[in-house]
Amino acid sequence: AEKHAGVSCVTASMDDIQFEEAARVGQIIAIRTKVNRAFKTSMEVGIKVTVQDVLTNAEKIVSVAYATYVAKPVGAGKVELKPVELLSAEDHLEHSLAIERRRIRLGYVQVFQKLMQESNKEGDFYTCEEKDAVSTEHTHVQSTELVLPPHANHHGNTFGGQIMAWMQTVASISASRLCRSHPILKSVNMFKFWGPSFVGDRLVFNAIVNNTFHNSVEVGVRVEAYNCEEWIKDQPRHINSAFLIFSAVNDKGELLTFPRVKP
Repeated sequence: AEKHAGVSCVTASMDDIQFEEAARVGQIIAIRTKVNRAFKTSMEVGIKVTVQDVLTNAEKIVSVAYATYVAKPVGAGKVELKPVELLSAEDHLEHSLAIERRRIRLGYVQVFQKLMQESNKEGDFYTCEEKDAVSTEHTHVQSTELVLPPHANHHGNTFGGQIMAWMQTVASISASRLCRSHPILKSVNMFKFWGPSFVGDRLVFNAIVNNTFHNSVEVGVRVEAYNCEEWIKDQPRHINSAFLIFSAVNDKGELLTFPRVKP
């Protein structure tokens, strides 16, 4: 993103990320990225992750994802991004699809907010009458992390990937309280940054199971940041939220069934 913009860039959001394969210790991961399309001040970057087994040389796709980056202006002015130079048929296709993905991205947020507003108005909350249903309070996990220099990029902002890794850890612990196994991350949904965090900030992660769907579970994670002054005054900054989907398998590789939950 910075190579295209010529200025500093920050991660604005990630589209839903689906994990097709698991990458294991000893395997080789290849990550290929390119800017698909530049808009006025933001751009879409396509990311393809593959894993190669060193013994068989077999290469499999782990994930294909799309990130939105925003150019940070130097001073008060805005940065007008130059168009992407299209060199191949694939470049032209991704360039055309990028505008559609952007339209879906913006509509996705609006639909979600509308659903939340309607739910709050109606007060139509889900209830579970099953005797064996597990209270979601049992799945609540909280973790606090101190942002150190290795956790930040060259601008002092916390790596988006580092935040996602911490989110996965607390979400995995939350999901494990239902399946009593090691949950497998299948997707990360609606991963959006509402604000930055910096070296020295304390990040508080709250995870809880929202619902179960037979062989999968959705865990919601909210991230709040505090600098020293905000920490003392208990004035958090909401910087990120996401929904993580997990499944779990037994020793035979068979999918486990999750119990119903009671909010």
